[in-house]
Amino acid sequence: MALKVCKFGGTSMADGHVMNNVKKIIDSDPDRRFVVVSAPGKRFSGDIKVTDMLYKCFKDLQSEGTCKTAFSEVRKRFESIVKELGLDFDMAKVLDETEARIDIEKSEDFTASRGEYLSAVVMAQLLDAKFIDSEDVVFFDERGRFDDTKSYKAIAAATEGCKKAVFPGFYGKGVDGKVKTFSRGGSDISGAIVARAVGASVYENWTDVSGFLACDPRIVESPKNIKSLSYKELRELSYMGANVLHSESIFPVRKANIPIVIKNTFRPEDEGTSILPIAQYKPSGNIVTGIAGKKNFTVIFIEKSHMNYEIGFVRKVLSVFERFGVSVEHIPSGIDTMSVVVESSQLTGFKLEQLLECIKSETEPDFMRVSENIALIATVGHGMSSSIGTSARLFKALAEAGINVKMIDQGSSELNIIVAVKNEDMEKCISSIYREFFGNN
Repeated sequence: MALKVCKFGGTSMADGHVMNNVKKIIDSDPDRRFVVVSAPGKRFSGDIKVTDMLYKCFKDLQSEGTCKTAFSEVRKRFESIVKELGLDFDMAKVLDETEARIDIEKSEDFTASRGEYLSAVVMAQLLDAKFIDSEDVVFFDERGRFDDTKSYKAIAAATEGCKKAVFPGFYGKGVDGKVKTFSRGGSDISGAIVARAVGASVYENWTDVSGFLACDPRIVESPKNIKSLSYKELRELSYMGANVLHSESIFPVRKANIPIVIKNTFRPEDEGTSILPIAQYKPSGNIVTGIAGKKNFTVIFIEKSHMNYEIGFVRKVLSVFERFGVSVEHIPSGIDTMSVVVESSQLTGFKLEQLLECIKSETEPDFMRVSENIALIATVGHGMSSSIGTSARLFKALAEAGINVKMIDQGSSELNIIVAVKNEDMEKCISSIYREFFGNN
């Protein structure tokens, strides 16, 4: 018998009506035994996500010493959900204990994690399933990184002989014994961790869309669905802005070759998108699988004669970024030039100015230039490596659209081509590439 782990996103937890749909989905397949849930998301446009309410709770806790006022909104939301579901258990007691512990812990991570915790408590009641607190089975090491060995062992032990269980996503426990969260959207990672730990045959990620689209539907009307893609393609597209799935969530399942299937809670009959290990992946025949873009990067261009002869030049440059705690995205280079691409959010205040001074001091470049408000667009697909003229088609499309390309970076795997353009040109750039490779819908 197959074993499925299901993760349900915030829209799937938004209210009692949708949570009842989740129950129907789980009950429809006996293989769906382990469930990971997010905090309740928006019920309608203009609504507030529970996680955002909880961040407000922490701000109030810092300024007023208590989260009572802000937590009252969280309380109302969960009381409404329990009432809609017709559940008969003491939710008031759970909420009282949660509010009290937020005041005691005085931790942003702990406070933010309570949306997932409360969702899981409710879902466990609804499914008559075992509640397993992620605080007890998901662990981080002394450097704040996920401790896979310890966590997988703990999850396997907690689920042994268990017919059905519910886990809260998004958090675990650090070496200091305190609750620690993954980055925002980290419930996707939690689901993958549980799938790996229990040896699942499939990891189903249920959200509010029927899988991946070839590009952002806000940019191109009704883009084509992607029926399947590889882990590598998912990683590239997720990182560059295709936010159906957290980009880090593939790592736990990839090592065990567990497929991910993206499904729609509101249209469970839709096929969705399968994300597969390369051994199981069969190319669709399309040259390009998908296109995604992300704004607000800064490009630092460095030029120095005979740079290629100067041993350690690149190391000197990158060591400056390391000292300033700035992670680097891309480093396209030439014989006497190199560009360093970073997210602009890392260079706020005087940080950029100080970083540039350090680079000048340590490398003595002939020339430096900074380009801000840059967008990166990734065109991704395994078919690109075996198709002659892909780059020519892409740049011809951009030229005909009148788009000035600031930078080009093609990976050695030939899985992607990344171009840098002005922020304001990103949407036009994506549209032009889509039309070239997918045609007009």
